[in-house]
Formats: sequence, C-alpha cells, structure tokens
Amino acid sequence: MGKSIEEYDFQKGEILLFDKELDWTSFDLVRKLRNFLCRQTGIKKLKVGHAGTLDPKATGLMIVCTGKETKNIDLIQAKEKEYIATLKLGATTPSYDLETAENETFSTEHITAELVQNSMEKFLGEIDQIPPLFSAVKIEGKRAYEHARKGSDMVLAPKKITISELELVTFSKDEVVLRIVCSKGTYIRALARDLGNALECGAYLVGLRRTRIGNMKVEDAWGVQNFIEKFNADATN
Repeated sequence: MGKSIEEYDFQKGEILLFDKELDWTSFDLVRKLRNFLCRQTGIKKLKVGHAGTLDPKATGLMIVCTGKETKNIDLIQAKEKEYIATLKLGATTPSYDLETAENETFSTEHITAELVQNSMEKFLGEIDQIPPLFSAVKIEGKRAYEHARKGSDMVLAPKKITISELELVTFSKDEVVLRIVCSKGTYIRALARDLGNALECGAYLVGLRRTRIGNMKVEDAWGVQNFIEKFNADATN
C-alpha cells in the first residue's frame, strides 16, 4: 500500500485489495476503479476484474486484478474465505437478507446459546447447500434473481460446499454474530436460512463482512476513496 502510482504497472498486472462499501455492488467498485485508472494512466482499454462477488448489503475484502493478473482470478476465487455474519433470529425474508422485507415472524423464547452451538455443528464439514433463489445462479439462461423477482418459487439444486470453522461470537435470543470460514460457493444467506430452520425460529442475514480470502486480509485493504486520493496526490507531486 506504500507504493506510488509510478511503481504500479496496471497492464502488466496488479493484485489490489479493497474494502467494499455498504450498498455498492461488486461491479460498482470495479467500474469506478477501471474508470479512474484509465483516466490516470492514459490506458484506453484496461482489463480489471474482481475475484469473488460480495452482495450489495455486504462489506469487506474484495480482490481486484488488473491487466495480466486477471488470469489469476479463478485461482484467487478458489481460496478459503472468512466472514463475520450477523443474523437476526425470529424472522425470515424471501431473500434471506435485508434486500427484501420480513415475510414471517416466530418466537425465540426457546433459543439458548447451547441450542445455537449444537445446531451450528450440523453445518460443519462438507455439506449440501441450496443456493438462494435471489442469487446470480443461472437457470434456463437467466439469473435466478430474475425468476425470483417475477414471483417464482422454484428451488435450486443443492451444491457441495465446505464450512471448516463456525464460531459463535456473540449471542442474544434475537441476534447472533458468527465467524465463518468456508469454501468457494458458500452462500452465507443460505446458511442463515438453514440455521434458522434448525433452530425452528427462522433467521436472516442483517450484516456481513468478508475479512479474509486465502492469506489476504481486509485490514491490509484500501478504501476506494483513499486509493483515489493517494494516487491523485502522487500524480500532482
């Protein structure tokens, strides 16, 4: 993060770590960065891509590759990921997160920390997970969320994922915070849904932060605005 703009070679390829802001799509971040780099360097066409999507309501680590480093995106995406997730208990939403309004509520009087811990154990290791219908999975040539927004109630085919660590960070009867270490392809929203079902009280995701991809950590990441200000400052010095 200490390099000046002259020390970067964006066409040869750079791997950049960013902390995505709330309500930005992954594409918002890539587009903003590509536009800035093209203006700053004079490169008319610069390959820029991200290694792993984050939902708009999620924050945290996004790895952006430029130039020839975009060839490594699949390798980076395959790495283990770590998240901090906040789940509201006692209610559900169709999207399993804050993108849609609550559609059902349930009692949480029976919920204890021990019950949550015991229920979490069911999701450790390799499991079958059904992706959310509000997702980018393709069905019949369309993204699943396009079907969902038209009121479809189809169910997606389960996929094999691995959850290697699942820790209860904080507990209350209405909300829990989890630390999750998992494989590529894991939907934390779907884990919230499934844990809510196991607890018989419903649950959905109200906060998600990706903290690590492989050995790359969010504390080493740029804020997008900080990155832009840093390079604008370098360019005028």
